[in-house]
Amino acid sequence: MHCPACGQQQINNESKFCSRCGLPLSTVAEVVAHGGYLPQLAQLAEMNHKKPFFSKRNGVVFGVMWFIFFTMFSTAVIGILNGPEEMMAMFAVTGVFGAMMIIIGSLVALPSSKPPVFIANAVPTKSDQLNPASAQSALPPQQSQPVGYYSAGVGNWRDTNDLEPSSVTENTTRLLEKDESH
Repeated sequence: MHCPACGQQQINNESKFCSRCGLPLSTVAEVVAHGGYLPQLAQLAEMNHKKPFFSKRNGVVFGVMWFIFFTMFSTAVIGILNGPEEMMAMFAVTGVFGAMMIIIGSLVALPSSKPPVFIANAVPTKSDQLNPASAQSALPPQQSQPVGYYSAGVGNWRDTNDLEPSSVTENTTRLLEKDESH
C-alpha cells in the first residue's frame, strides 16, 4: 500500500502510520478493505435518512383512500339520504379518476421513501492484499525508445536550404515580361 499523502510505499499493509509523513493509515486500510467506503458512514447515513412525508408510498395510500372515500363511502351515503343522482354520479367519477391521477402522479413525481442503498464495489480478497503481483498495476510499465529510432529519415529527400525567398509580385512580373517578349 502507498501513503495517499506522500506516496511512500509501506513495508506491510498492517502499518498504522506512514513511515515518511506519519499519516494515520488505519482508516485508509479500512476504506481499501471495504471497496472504497467506510461501513460506519453508511450506517450513519441510513440512521440519519429522514423519510419524506410526500413519498411514492404515501401518495399511493392517499390515492386508494381517495378512491374508497369518494367512490364507495360518499356515493353510499348520498344514496341512503336520497340525494340527487347527479351528485352520486359526480362523486363516483371524481373518486375513480381522481384516484387514478393521484396514484399516477405520485408514482411519477414523488421521491421514494426507501433509504439510499450503498453498494460496495468488488471487495478485495486477502490474497490480493498479500500478493501485490496478483493485483493489476495502476500504471503501464515504463517504455523506452532507442536513440536510433529518432534519426533522420532515409530516402529521396529534397534539401530546402537552396530555395531563395521570392515575393509573389516579382514572380508575376517575370511571367508578364516573358509573355510580352514572345
